[in-house]
Parts: sequence; structure tokens; C-alpha cells
Amino acid sequence: MSDLLLEVGTEEIPARMISGARRDLKRRFIDCLRDLGLEGGARVSVEATPRRLALFADGLPRKQEDRVVTLRGPSRKVGFDADGNPTRAALGFARKAGVPVGELESGADGRLMLRRRIAGRGTGGLLAERLAQVVLAVRFPRSMYWEGKGSPRFIRPIRWVVALLDGEVLPFELAGVVSGHSTWGHRRLGSGPLAVSGAESYRRALGDNAVILSSEERSRKILCEAEAILPAGCRLRKNSRLLETLVNETEFPTAILGSFDPGYLSLPEEVLETVMLVHQKYFAVEDGSGAMTNRFVAVANSGGDATGEIQRGHERVLRARFNDARFFWDFDQRSTLLERVEDLKAVTFQAALGSYWDKTESNLEAARALAIALGLNTEVAERAQRAVRLAKCDLTTEMVGEFPELQGKIGGLYATAQGEGGHVAHAIYDHYLPLGAAGPVPRSTAGCVASLADKLSTLGGMFGLGLIPTSSKDPLALRRAAFGVIRIVVESAMPVSLNRLVEISRAGKHETHLHSYLLERLRHWLQTRGGFSADVVQAVLAASDAVPVDVLSRARALAAVRTTPDFESLAVSFKRIRNILEHAEVAGSIGAHELDTDLLEQGAEAELHAALQSVAIRIAEHNARQDYEASLREIAVLRPALDRYFDDVLVMTDDEAVRRNRLAFLAGLLVKLSTIADFAIIAPDPAGKKRR
Repeated sequence: MSDLLLEVGTEEIPARMISGARRDLKRRFIDCLRDLGLEGGARVSVEATPRRLALFADGLPRKQEDRVVTLRGPSRKVGFDADGNPTRAALGFARKAGVPVGELESGADGRLMLRRRIAGRGTGGLLAERLAQVVLAVRFPRSMYWEGKGSPRFIRPIRWVVALLDGEVLPFELAGVVSGHSTWGHRRLGSGPLAVSGAESYRRALGDNAVILSSEERSRKILCEAEAILPAGCRLRKNSRLLETLVNETEFPTAILGSFDPGYLSLPEEVLETVMLVHQKYFAVEDGSGAMTNRFVAVANSGGDATGEIQRGHERVLRARFNDARFFWDFDQRSTLLERVEDLKAVTFQAALGSYWDKTESNLEAARALAIALGLNTEVAERAQRAVRLAKCDLTTEMVGEFPELQGKIGGLYATAQGEGGHVAHAIYDHYLPLGAAGPVPRSTAGCVASLADKLSTLGGMFGLGLIPTSSKDPLALRRAAFGVIRIVVESAMPVSLNRLVEISRAGKHETHLHSYLLERLRHWLQTRGGFSADVVQAVLAASDAVPVDVLSRARALAAVRTTPDFESLAVSFKRIRNILEHAEVAGSIGAHELDTDLLEQGAEAELHAALQSVAIRIAEHNARQDYEASLREIAVLRPALDRYFDDVLVMTDDEAVRRNRLAFLAGLLVKLSTIADFAIIAPDPAGKKRR
């Protein structure tokens, strides 16, 4: 078996692109191995720092396996005449294959054929031909020409390439750079060129020259050093995205503790933390109660700060940024949010949809409709209206102009400072929530309404223009907005239908598309966040997809009872009923024939009918209280009667009237008992495992 080391040395790659590049390089290399027949049991890993992508592949086969190739030609009847002499067709096939015509065989299909054994090529030669292609195929958000127009494109100039297979150089050229066995250490703390002979030699050389190759090790070093330098009673405010950025920006990270004037703590923590996290890439520090302190932790790509010069530089820069923030906060208070409403006319939302003033008017209409749909009392509805009226006004402030990450939040903080009241301020603060698949939804009903109004207005406006998201295009993050709508109505238990939400959005002729789009997001939520199996989701949606929160209640009930013995058997019976109806071609016209009780046969059929009547009454009562689990347990009571029915009753009898009546009976039974879920969709669980 063979081992490969491939390192591509570059100028500094932007931190936000490194994690994706690591994944893409690994995927493309594995695809290359599979294409060349070299995958086998190879173990592939990729590490990266700002200046290098390093791929390791252990356990590669030394060569391809030999393979037999079958070449097929014309039929034997065409290749040879009646006397057995080869025709021009057979002679041409033999000449093309490079063999005498006598070596041709006849296949089972009557065609001439030739089997050839092709020896597998060596791994080194194959990889030398393909590695440059693999590296240059790595996708970045953008790439550039570095060697002139028409040359290979890459995210940054390539400075060196290490390519070693079992210690021997694999010769190839990448963007004008010839592969070799020499790497380079840290730009300031290391040296180079450093000759290496394999993976272990490579890791050791980098370690000796201030490069921690493992991203996991760099992450641990940052966190451990940061915790170690904090004053007693303080702790780091961890942020996974910031940590990933710092890991990808450094080769030898060093944590440095800094401080700032406690007077700045009079500013809101959201402002201070945004400045530190987003603009300066510092960790905030909090005390034991969770309150922010006047400390921060910066991370330098160096071996230390013995003189304190780096610390003082960070403190000086942060002081200037905090002064800017304080100025913006004070300056913005000269105008209230309400006084800024007219200023929104000068801020464009979307070219065809107008300004943010227009967007606010659209949001207000949506909020009014939502208040009616949800049956909100006057006080809550007015809070939501006030929040929607003021929600976008912070876009005209100096603070958001300098720190756009604060939009929404700073509006809520300004509302508090201007005496708008906690409910309105919180609704403004939260109206962009949820920001992703896992973040929180708005805290209050008013906040949920403000957020829904904003998202539905955006979705309706964009869908109305025909700007519908695709796999490659998602204008204004519509996918996130749609999922946010579903998350709010489901997780906040808002009893509003999808149809009503779509109507409120005013998507015009594309309402059907928006409905389908929201329904798909609901399906996704049920499976990913709800944790329900695909058949449970499909079953409850098949019964009704009208009200998302009701769909969730029915899914929970179905998941709770689906593995009970009676219910599993009942699901089998429902499948049997559905199959009978479909075979009889009446599934599409369920209930078209009225049931004649006089034609019911005494015994199993009459008993099932009688049991169904009493069960149906109790199911309706349970459903009215949305006690779907109780309804499902009532349905399970029918199992013995259904079993006897199928044991004793022949549905497809020769008597046409009786047959039609029995089909009508089964069709009606299916309708009455499928209000919670289409049980015929439920898959049996042969392993007996409990699934949601």
C-alpha cells in the first residue's frame, strides 16, 4: 500500500473560505480515486492553514487492478459470408482491434467480439496526471488569474507544491509551479524551504517552524490560553463562528488579554460585543453573573507578546471603535424612531418593490391581517402595529450605517431608550428572528406578528414578481424567510392556516407556488427539528396540511401510538382497504355511492358498521379538543372487528349490488378514520424499534 502527501502552498487564503476548501478538496480527491479505480480502503484527510491546503491519503493501492475489456463488432452473419470467409466488416473490426481476424470470437448475442486484458497502471503515474486538475477544481466563492489571462484560476497565488508518494516526488506542474519536496514554515516565526520525505517528516518540520497544522489543535490552543489568562471569576464568552474564523486565520495562535475603559460599559452590550466580535474579532469576557466586563481576548498569529506591544495596539484600536459607537449612539438619539419613518422613503428595499417606506406599509397590512387571523386582542394587535411601524427605522441611523449587523437589535434598544415600552421594543428587537434553522424565535406574540408580517410581505412581493428561489438562486434569502415563517407558527403554536398565510403575503398569481414552498418547509421542519419519520410526516400531511400547528399535534399523536400492536395491525388493514378500493377503481370517488344498511350482512360486517358508528362519535369529540392521541386509541379499538371482517366477508362478491355497497362501506370507513393521518402510508417496523 502507498501513502500520499499533497500540499499546496499559497498566499493567505481568506478565513471564511478555508473550511469549505478543505471539504471540497477531500471530496474531489476521493472522486478522483474512485474514477481511477484506486479508492479501495484509502483513508483521506485534509488540513489547512491560511497558507496551505494539505491532503493525506493512507492505504492507497500501488496500482490499478488488471481488467478485462470486451470489444464488440458486427454480427457474425454480417462479418462472414455463406462460405465462412470474412467480409469487409469483420476485416475492419479486426484491423481496428489490432488482431488477426482469426482471433475474433462470437458472443452469445451472435456478434463478433474480442476480449482483452488491460494491465492496471501504477498509482504514481495516474495521480501525477490528475492532481493538478483536482486542486484547480476546488471551488471558492471567487477565483482569479494569477499568471496572466488564460492561465489557471485559483483563490490566491500558488507559491509551492509538495507531492510525495511513498517519499518520492510525483512530478507535475500546478499553475506554473513544479511539484517538489520542500515546504515553508510560519511566515515570520518559521523558515524555509524545508525538505520533507513524507507525512511524519512534514508534520514535524512544520511543528518545528511554528505551524500547528491541525485545526483542532489550534482551536484547543486558543481556548486553553484564553481561559488561562483571564482574571479570577471571569469567563470567556465563547462564539463558535468567531473561533472558526480565528482558527482559519492563524498558523500559530496566541491569546492576548486586553482591557478598555469601564466607562464604555454604559453602552448596550449588544453594541460593544458587535464591535469586538464582528469588527475586531475579539472574544468578550463576562463575570460570574454573565455581565460583560471591561476585558477582551484577542488572538495573534505570533509566538507571544513579551513587551505588551500587541496588547496596546489592540486596546488602542478598540478604544477608537468604541468612541465611534458612543458618538453614533448619542447622535442617533437626536431623532426618535417615529420621526425617522419618512426617511425610509430614501432607502431602497428592492427595485421593483420600492423603498423601505413601501415595505413598512406592506408589513402593516400583513400585520393587521395576521391580528385578525389569530384573533388577537386589541392591546397586543396595537403593540404589533407599533413595532412594525418603527421596525425598519434604524436603517436610517448612523449606528446601523457603521454596524449593519445591529439592524433590528439597535432599533429595539433605541425604542427602549425613547420610552416606547418593553413590549414594542422587544418586538422590534426580535423582528428579524429566527435567523437560522436553530436560533430562537421572537419572545412575544407581538414580536412573532412583526416577524411574520415582515417575512410574508417579502415572500409575497418576490414571488409576485416571479423571483422564486431555485437550487442556485435565493434572492433576499427567501428560503430562510419561508422556514422562519414555519418555525414561528409551529413553535409559537399559532393556529393559522397555510392558505391564510399565503393570502396575507399577497403573492398574486404565484400563490400556489408559495403555498407549495411553505409546505415543503413544513415537511422539512417536521423531519429535521420535529424528529418524525418520513412516513409519519407523509401520513399526517396526506390527511390535511391546512394548519401547521395542527399537523404537528397529529404527528405527535401518531408517533406516540404507531408502534403499539393494535395500531400496527390496523395500519395493515388500512393498506388492504386502500388496495381493494384502488383495484376496484373507486379510490378517486370515495363516498360516491351511498351506503345501504339493509344490504349489510349480519355478523362481521354489521358488527364492524355498528362499532364504527360509536367510535366515530368519540373520535369527533376527541378531535374537537385536539386530543388526537385519544382519537387514535379509539381507532385502534376497531382492530378486532376489522380482522373479523376480512376473515368472514368477501368484498368483491359476484352480487353487483352487494359488492358496490361493501366498497361504499369501506370507502366511508376510510374517510371517517383518516382525518388524523392516512394510515395506509405508515410503514411496518419489522425490527420493532420505536420511532417517532
